[in-house]
Amino acid sequence: MIETARLVLRPPQLGDFERYAELFADEEASRHIGGQLPRGAAWRRFLQMPGAWALQGFAMFSVVEKASGQWLGQMGPWRPEGWPGNEIGYAFHPQAWGRGYALESAVAAIDWAFDTLGWDDIIHCISPANLASKKVAQRLGSTLLREGRLLPPPSDEVDVELWGQSRPQWREHRRRLA
Repeated sequence: MIETARLVLRPPQLGDFERYAELFADEEASRHIGGQLPRGAAWRRFLQMPGAWALQGFAMFSVVEKASGQWLGQMGPWRPEGWPGNEIGYAFHPQAWGRGYALESAVAAIDWAFDTLGWDDIIHCISPANLASKKVAQRLGSTLLREGRLLPPPSDEVDVELWGQSRPQWREHRRRLA
């Protein structure tokens, strides 16, 4: 568990699923992260993170607002088989947009990935049309590295931009964020 000024980042819990399902039922919110999902498909996708925590020892954290206890989204390390790198990924419920939660939780998650997992670099896989996620990546100090596609199928049919930075670049940029 990681705490920031306003947030708690922790592994997913069963009670997070309702808001997760809302995120993936929302056409606009899910547009750049694979599209809308019916509840059953959202459940199966939700189980990926607890499974990764159990088998890999890391995955995206659930981001929870301290004041309300409300699930806001997910943020953190993600590296499924065949992925193009060590990702710090993120997705937030639309009610959490525009409040700085993505940046606040990303700083904590990136610190954790470099310090705890020992990663040497990170990426963010971003849909070319997702301007909001690109702005978050830029504010974190990441730059566009290359265009690519994700694996395994059917994700290999989706064009993404790979944004990222090295550990030394993060350390330098992190000083400016403090």
